Amino acid sequence: MTWTLVVPLKPLARAKTRLSAAAGDGPRASLALAFAQDTVGAALASRWVREVTVVTDDPLAGRELSALGARILPDSPGLGLNAALAHGARAVRGERPEAAVAALNADLPALRTAELDLVLEAAAGFSRAFLADAAGVGTTLLSAAPGTELAPAFGGPSRDRHRASGAREIELAGVDSVRRDVDTAGDLRAAVALGVGAHTRARLADMQGTAYTYDPETRAGSVLLDDGTPLPFDTAAFDAGGLRMLRPGQRVRIEVEGEGEQRRVVFVTLQTF
Repeated sequence: MTWTLVVPLKPLARAKTRLSAAAGDGPRASLALAFAQDTVGAALASRWVREVTVVTDDPLAGRELSALGARILPDSPGLGLNAALAHGARAVRGERPEAAVAALNADLPALRTAELDLVLEAAAGFSRAFLADAAGVGTTLLSAAPGTELAPAFGGPSRDRHRASGAREIELAGVDSVRRDVDTAGDLRAAVALGVGAHTRARLADMQGTAYTYDPETRAGSVLLDDGTPLPFDTAAFDAGGLRMLRPGQRVRIEVEGEGEQRRVVFVTLQTF
């Protein structure tokens, strides 16, 4: 059995708000896109995936995910996560009534194709099935075989809701990457420990560095990016991060503006993920 995966993605400006404290609003939005890119890329590589349909109204996300090979479907209901998933499943089955569909979270940056294969193979044995998230509270995947309504109930304690609705829980070892969604800095650290995909890895590299120099009189200095490139920061960038002191060698989170020789750090604080 091959599956069409339906992946919901809210506008990036409103995505992953619980990462704001750790990443800042601009980096948070770009991280949300990177998560989705790594999720969709790994899913499209699965031998059991026929198509990935992303339900989103975000134009940037639509362009980037379409370039990977995903189909983009506008979120015409605009009524939240479950309405978007039901809309996506209806659109798929409007074209292919006997399609097997599965909803997949867009925030699985460590997703491994081989692990997703195992989950989809297990799902094929049930009319409806779901995989709980790493916390054991939510859901990262919900499947519906041909002729069965998806009936998504994501959000909060969705594991209990999906079980109560009659969906069978997929109980597999060795599929941690399919369970590891990311909402908080702690989740992101756990995903990084598993090994995130190329898009998330590259985005994090632009957000991290090591304090290189610091002048307590001027509160200015420089950081080294992980590739060894030094970048300066001024007093305003230091003050924006809410720090009192910075010691060379400390790991820092940064925000960068400009290109080439004009590239500079505009925000620096201690790393939290």
